[in-house]
Amino acid sequence: MEPTYTVTAVRHRDELEHILALQQKNLKQALSAEERHTQGFVTVQHDLSALERMHAMAPSIVAHQDGALVAYALTMPREAQALAPVLAPMFALFDSLQFRGKPLSDHRFYVMGQICVDKAHRGRGLFDRLYHQHRDHFRDRYDLIVTEVSVHNHRSMRAHERVGFETIHTYQDATDEWAVVAWDWASPRPPNAAG
Repeated sequence: MEPTYTVTAVRHRDELEHILALQQKNLKQALSAEERHTQGFVTVQHDLSALERMHAMAPSIVAHQDGALVAYALTMPREAQALAPVLAPMFALFDSLQFRGKPLSDHRFYVMGQICVDKAHRGRGLFDRLYHQHRDHFRDRYDLIVTEVSVHNHRSMRAHERVGFETIHTYQDATDEWAVVAWDWASPRPPNAAG
């Protein structure tokens, strides 16, 4: 029997603590090269205070199965950029980019701070469900989500494309090569998109 998942906005502080525990297990430095290649990874490490402040601005989306948090997708409004100083260059870059013929900063967007599905629950549509719940929850406030993905994180790149993200810029920094991707909610959804 397929597991049943509940996908909602964060409702309790303990969910933020569970996000951090899942994040720890999936940090790039915690995984072997083989796991990073086949399973993907997360790069930025948050703390509880930052997550609480981000949540106060706009709640993140989580998935539960039998009461356990098994996936998350962090909502990071542009006003939250000071909470993750390591991301300052990313936000500065976003301010310099164009999307659909006008500055990205002229669009109503927020950043996907990070998305992660527990290894035991991958391949069951949770990645797509998390993003679709974001769209359903925030489409009155925003028109698109923007994020960046390591081009070496093949699993994540394919998953973002499947949801409907398009690459709007690529660049190299001291740590990796990155694709800046955007999901425009006004654009038609791919024919194979669920949700």
